[in-house]
Amino acid sequence: MSYIIDRRLNSKDKSAVNRQRFIKRYKKHIKQAVSDAVSKRSITDMERGENIGIPQQDINEPFFGHGKGGVRERVLPGNKEFIAGDRIRRPDGGSGSGSGSASDSGDGMDEFVFQITQDEFLEFMFDDLELPNLVRRQLAATETFKLVKAGISEEGTPNQLNVVRSMRSAYARRIALGAKKRRRVKEIVAELETAEGSVAHALREELDELERKLGKIPFIDDFDLKYNIQKKQPQPTSKAVMFCLMDVSGSMDQRTKDIAKRFFILLYLFLRRNYQKTEVVFIRHHSTAKEVDEEEFFYSRETGGTVVSSALKLMQSIIDERYPVSEWNIYGAQASDGDNWTNDSPICHDLLANELLPLLQYYCYIEITDRGHQELWNYYEKLAAEHSDAFALREIQDYSDIYPVFRELFQRQSDSQVSGRLAGGV
Repeated sequence: MSYIIDRRLNSKDKSAVNRQRFIKRYKKHIKQAVSDAVSKRSITDMERGENIGIPQQDINEPFFGHGKGGVRERVLPGNKEFIAGDRIRRPDGGSGSGSGSASDSGDGMDEFVFQITQDEFLEFMFDDLELPNLVRRQLAATETFKLVKAGISEEGTPNQLNVVRSMRSAYARRIALGAKKRRRVKEIVAELETAEGSVAHALREELDELERKLGKIPFIDDFDLKYNIQKKQPQPTSKAVMFCLMDVSGSMDQRTKDIAKRFFILLYLFLRRNYQKTEVVFIRHHSTAKEVDEEEFFYSRETGGTVVSSALKLMQSIIDERYPVSEWNIYGAQASDGDNWTNDSPICHDLLANELLPLLQYYCYIEITDRGHQELWNYYEKLAAEHSDAFALREIQDYSDIYPVFRELFQRQSDSQVSGRLAGGV
């Protein structure tokens, strides 16, 4: 038996296959390191790779060794102290002779540290995440096509050859061309059993001629060849738009705004990496709401009072104007500290319940606060109870909560969850 081993090296003499095997083996450690790194990074540094540390004891390989005790004979080269028959005293247990610095905190081991790339970092960051309830929409002008069979042709290229149809055609041709001759061959064979003399000689000559002609019928000919025809068929595509609504009112201090921006940057990176046909609409609001570009959304310093419903009304008008529900999967994500103008929270509840949620696939709300929840949260809790599959809300208190909350909101659903939702008529 032959074995083929691929020993080709990638850049810097590292084996790509072994690297992927190593990353797969220590996936749990790497995911934890990625989670820790996300909460510590600055907004502008979210995408780069990361140095991953793995405790030394976790990468030890299993091995077989001799147990203590028993009688063993060994040859010790370079011996200057012992002769045959001497008994060697077992070494005393205790501290080793390592060269580490002095410490009274017990034994320890260095971590094994390696670098993961930007692509690998993002892959672990968004592993097992998806947009909930994504539906494929048929588009009028789609860029996604699938090659499908469109019949059989007598012209084509070798890679399009339909072997079964070609052999069937050749078999039919051989039957048609040789059927009469084969019938005559059977008749001659039957006549030769009783024929004698010149008659038998003539029959044998005719039989030889027929067999020669049958042998000249080609097994397969050019006009037997049949080729598959393929055409491009438009495919339904998952076209989605995500509305990002951020509160920038005076009650949102710099730390709270920074947490909100980190959450939305995670969301933006997730959409950009995992979904090709996804648009993002950025809306900033205080007492009034405004659609802005990415630069202004993350870096503008505008502030003011708080009227959350202004952002929801603007979102509704943009949907009506640019994003028909028949063609788009529509999502929304809102971040706020929960502070809102008096009597505006019921308006937010009614807008979402009656106008927006019937149009949306999913809407999530994060409240960034370390104090008690206010009226807006209470009204949103009612929405979460009434629309559990399409509305979710979470609380963030510190930077370390951002990534776990993000994963909760966009965790990939299992097949049983999806089938249960479909059975429920959602």
